[in-house]
Amino acid sequence: MAQQRARIIGIARHRLSTDGDGVTTLVTFHGCPLRCRYCLNPQSLGDGGRFREYSPDQLYAETRIDELYFIATNGGVTFGGGEPCLRPQFISEFRGLCGPEWQLNLETSLNVPVANIKALLPVANTLIIDIKDINPDIYRDYTAQSNALVIENLRLIAESGRQSDCIVRIPLIPGYNTDADRENSRKALEALGFIRFDLFTYQIRKH
Repeated sequence: MAQQRARIIGIARHRLSTDGDGVTTLVTFHGCPLRCRYCLNPQSLGDGGRFREYSPDQLYAETRIDELYFIATNGGVTFGGGEPCLRPQFISEFRGLCGPEWQLNLETSLNVPVANIKALLPVANTLIIDIKDINPDIYRDYTAQSNALVIENLRLIAESGRQSDCIVRIPLIPGYNTDADRENSRKALEALGFIRFDLFTYQIRKH
């Protein structure tokens, strides 16, 4: 069977404790289901024709150069985007190539089919979840999408007992939510058993 192929915006090596533990390589996929007002990576949207397409074999060949760093520091590859969880088969095939020694982290909005997260939980070590806001109206206003899949996937993770393997980013988004909204999001996530949070404020650049 032919391997999956995916368009990749960039591969950034030697990142230290920014996308997971240890030394990591950040692999950024093209493609995202959201249309956030302050998109942090607009290259992930629109036509991806200018970006190189990789197979899992090709990506493994390019990232294994840092295997000694990964193993020595409990690091590995962080898949970001865009939305890496649109590519569960690609990432699963990559895990089969790199083996269990590398840490595989996913930077995700969780706004993907539940089947994708079910497929990825066995191969991912850490999920770095950008939740935006739990309030569905705030979420839709900011992303132009529903967060129904996000909630469903959070429940799946909780039912799987993987909450401690998640870092949940809860941003204060100027003009969209408040400190009280953010606290409500944190309380809702704590009720599901999530314990690791990254609270920060989006720095909005004025054009």
